[in-house]
Amino acid sequence: MMAFISFDESMKILNSLQFNNHNTHKRYLLDCLGFVLAKDIHAFENSPAYETSAMDGYAFKHKDISLEKLYIKAINPAGKLIDECVNDGECIKTFTGSLMPKGADTLIPIELVSVEDNHIIINQSVKKGFSVRAVGEIYKKDEKLIAKGERVDFAQIGVMAGLNIVTPTVYTKPKVSILSTGSELLELGEEQTSISQIRSTNNYILEALICKYGGEPLAHGVVGDDKNAILEAFKKALHQSDIIVSTGGVSVGDFDFVKDVVHELGFEVLFKGVNIKPGQHIMVARMEDKFIVALAGFAYSATLTALLYLVPLMAKFQHFEYSFNIVEATLKSPFKKKSKKTEFWACDYRQIEGRFEVNFNSKKEGSSAILTNMLGDTAIFISEENDGDRDIGDVVKIMLL
Repeated sequence: MMAFISFDESMKILNSLQFNNHNTHKRYLLDCLGFVLAKDIHAFENSPAYETSAMDGYAFKHKDISLEKLYIKAINPAGKLIDECVNDGECIKTFTGSLMPKGADTLIPIELVSVEDNHIIINQSVKKGFSVRAVGEIYKKDEKLIAKGERVDFAQIGVMAGLNIVTPTVYTKPKVSILSTGSELLELGEEQTSISQIRSTNNYILEALICKYGGEPLAHGVVGDDKNAILEAFKKALHQSDIIVSTGGVSVGDFDFVKDVVHELGFEVLFKGVNIKPGQHIMVARMEDKFIVALAGFAYSATLTALLYLVPLMAKFQHFEYSFNIVEATLKSPFKKKSKKTEFWACDYRQIEGRFEVNFNSKKEGSSAILTNMLGDTAIFISEENDGDRDIGDVVKIMLL
């Protein structure tokens, strides 16, 4: 049996993992949401490439501002090229997004002039260059705009669309097989035939969590507490996925077979047992670039340890450095330390004037099966190994989800 290691030690092992290959592929731009870029995105031209109007108004030479009255020579719609240029004493009506006409260096908004007999009367002065978008205002040629390893969100999609990048190169999301073990578990919609049976929630939690945090889930359903059945299910999942995440069967009970199956499959156990609460029987194992993350069966415990271990591992497949969103908060209700372990408990939180406050008012005491403690405005309260009880007013650490 492997000795339990500290939470910090387990994170060092996870963070030090190196991969032989990172698979990439080209993908249609709008389908890249949530994927991680595999190449830097550079600007191949200035944007805008030419001086353009930022407002509807009249383009003119700023030195003529003192004339107070200018002749309207032409109209310059957006998307059109005009031959006329602005001479002394003249202006050209120019619209938002239009190229600035030759000879003009300033645009005065429509709201600041009045029109009389094909002339504008300047009612309010503006500075030179007003409402003119400079060349390269958005980005300059060869500027690196989006870095490799950045996750694609709406802003990245917009910038790449502006560069006419139809199919960016992204890292392939890891395929994650989900297996819930336990003869007592019922699938969604399955009829209960005994009071000893309970609904399986872990496989559905994990599928949602994998989708949210950048993986491709493969549901394998529930497997009973039979070693051969579990072994066959793992073998099938291995052929289809990069990671297998399982729940149940990792403790020391008579029917906890997952740990044995991991060894029979030839995986190297990176760690088995971490000094955390809940979820201490977490196991992470590796064979080449395939992984098994075996979690405890209770729902809150499985969810928490998936957030701590599975989510960062999925990020590594995409060359993405995942970091926990840990912030300081002021404690508004007392906390009683339960063990000499690093503890992670659901808490209520709110932000007031930029500062976080936490309490446990809506959270139930009990086992690590209480998934409903994750409902509402919930964060994870962190109590490190050597921490003790905490009082109202103490500054503590919480992990935002």
